[in-house]
Amino acid sequence: MSKDKISIGLFGFGCVGQGLYDVLNHSQGLKATIDKICVKHKDKKRKIDMSYFTYDQDDILKQNKYDVIVELIDNSDEAFRIVKEAMENGVSVVTANKKMLAENFEELYKLQEKHKVALIYEGSAGGSIPIIRNLEEYYDNELLTSISGILNGTCNYILTRMELENKEYEVILKDAQSNGFAESDPWLDVAGFDTKYKLTLLAVHSFGLVLRPEQVLNLGIQNVSFDDIIYAREKGLRIKLLARAHKEGNKFRVYALPHFIGKDSELYNVLYEYNGVEVEGAFSCKQTFVGKGAGSHPTGSAVLSDISALTYDYRYAYKKLKSIRKKLNGNYNAEDLLDTDFTIKLYIRFSDKAQLNDLDIVSIEEEYKSSRTNFIIANVKFRSLFNIYNKKDNKLFVCAV
Repeated sequence: MSKDKISIGLFGFGCVGQGLYDVLNHSQGLKATIDKICVKHKDKKRKIDMSYFTYDQDDILKQNKYDVIVELIDNSDEAFRIVKEAMENGVSVVTANKKMLAENFEELYKLQEKHKVALIYEGSAGGSIPIIRNLEEYYDNELLTSISGILNGTCNYILTRMELENKEYEVILKDAQSNGFAESDPWLDVAGFDTKYKLTLLAVHSFGLVLRPEQVLNLGIQNVSFDDIIYAREKGLRIKLLARAHKEGNKFRVYALPHFIGKDSELYNVLYEYNGVEVEGAFSCKQTFVGKGAGSHPTGSAVLSDISALTYDYRYAYKKLKSIRKKLNGNYNAEDLLDTDFTIKLYIRFSDKAQLNDLDIVSIEEEYKSSRTNFIIANVKFRSLFNIYNKKDNKLFVCAV
């Protein structure tokens, strides 16, 4: 795409869309303009001239004048339809929709290959942290052993304020919602789904694994209490919701869980809405990336970087994905590469011991009971954690030790 000036068709003008508009207008080098913006709410007040807006997707998708389609809407099913149609029309796409990408990755990958277009999505994982591009370029030939990180600014913000302000989860969540740091329905964030979607994308670029979201366990912080914060503090630890993918032998352990982490970890001091990602390789050792994980301008900046990359015909090479599939002679089943048959050490707080019945507990190392709180430190068969996965009536707080 060697042009003096590129034309952008934008879907969505929410937090990230407005952030992209702002950072693009302050860009020093990229000569690009947002010519048309498709939105769904006709009666919503906008901060720019209404001549930019349309309510008909075909005003962008059916036109042959846009160099790049940028998709920044919140409906993953509709986003997939937009992205698919754009690529089928031979137009490269930039998106930040991690849910849409995670749920449809295999088909989106094939569409890129078939139509010879690029799908770039740096803003989908880690906010302003350029982690995907680094995995693709810097670590493209590195034998990575693990990647782990704080990938959800809402959860990190809540956990940080609970610890530093000595307040309960419900109090901080309500305040976070009123201040725009949490959604009115925070389930996808606090239950770990947002973190998991991002993790599935990082697993592709780290190890070549294409996983369906339901194959990856996620447990969140929705049941955390200040008692858990106190326990961590007494041990010199902090609670962080971590995404983890690491190699064990010829298989991979991939999951999103709350973890106790100590001061020896660089992630210990990643606070509030900041994200942090640790990448460990056989030769490069451990490196940590930290930056704002959410927000209008940080994510908009990542989207702008993707648009800029398209001006020099950048595409993800997917070297590790292609390598692992070539090695397996096309007999690729990511589930065969997943290790779920292992034991994990957990802190589990409960109110009624019957709540533990869904878990396959191998041994209990410590047990504490009081009128206020009950918990165990136990070794648990990892696979049994799927028994409490995505259950809104689950009242256990589970944290890796």
